[in-house]
Amino acid sequence: MTVEAPDAAAMSAQAELHHQYLLGLQLTVAMREGPEVVGDWLFRVFRRLHEDKFLSSFRKLGLEGLPDAVACARYHTLSNVIGGVPVEYMEESDRKAWVRFRYPRWMFDGPAICGMPVEAGRGFLRGWYAQNGVTLGNPRLGFVCVSEDVTGQFGFCGYFREYDRDLADDERLVFAPDERPPPFDPDRQPAAPEADWSEERLAKANRNYAAEFIRTGIGELVGTVGRERALEHGRRAARLTGLQHYRRMAEAVAGVDGGPEETADFLAAMFRGMGDGAEVEDTGGGAVSLRQTGLRIVRGLTGPERESLLACWIELWRGAVASHRQFMEVDAEADGDTLHWTIRPA
Repeated sequence: MTVEAPDAAAMSAQAELHHQYLLGLQLTVAMREGPEVVGDWLFRVFRRLHEDKFLSSFRKLGLEGLPDAVACARYHTLSNVIGGVPVEYMEESDRKAWVRFRYPRWMFDGPAICGMPVEAGRGFLRGWYAQNGVTLGNPRLGFVCVSEDVTGQFGFCGYFREYDRDLADDERLVFAPDERPPPFDPDRQPAAPEADWSEERLAKANRNYAAEFIRTGIGELVGTVGRERALEHGRRAARLTGLQHYRRMAEAVAGVDGGPEETADFLAAMFRGMGDGAEVEDTGGGAVSLRQTGLRIVRGLTGPERESLLACWIELWRGAVASHRQFMEVDAEADGDTLHWTIRPA
């Protein structure tokens, strides 16, 4: 079938939904497994994202040929800004360049920041920032963190520095809380090439940025705590996120808090926001079926990783349906790259 172009509002709603799910999942793991485990999990998530995305993104962002410290700082500025995360860039020299993430912090948005242990932030620092020099083949490149998110300082901030000697493993990430960044100059803030980053592409990038954390996060949670615990945490956080976030999604796509027909229309609009196909059919007896095709959320994944992610992702929508005033039952059956949904009165 021909897939309709995703509506901008639905794409934005999908981005926010996956963002909120990531926050909920982090809090769930921190609360139920403890600080060390959430730190280890986020280390795995960011190391895998680093290995999958870092070098290929250099070319997309036009950073090849720049000094390594400058290129890394610009990479983290541009990639995050494209994903909707405010970051400022300050370049001191070819061998020292700063990034300062501004509030509200995307990774620990809203009051969620109050429940995050420091190990969570250090997990992504070890997983990505400390690995940049290794990946670039520059053993002299490290990252100096001068402020962290949950310590009551001024938000995540630090600089990439190329030293005069090769660094040991434990020197690629160091902390210097007494240092401060230089003044911000908006005229020196890097920008993505306009010809390559249209408004529509930026909207899709924002959605994909958030969804990619979930695509990677569920699989790495399985690797951290085992499949049974990961599914328990992933499903619970998904269902709660869907319950909590339904009204905002419905407002974005003109959804109606009604029965099975209105619910299927809401789901179809949201699924199109993922770039998936969605067809609604009245099957009689008060039940409505919805055929979702494409399944971007699990695209390219196979085996248990795909199954685990899909099992958790379905709970997002069961939670959203449970938030309706009318009680309904929701069944979802996977068939390759298609999900067959049935919504009926409870």
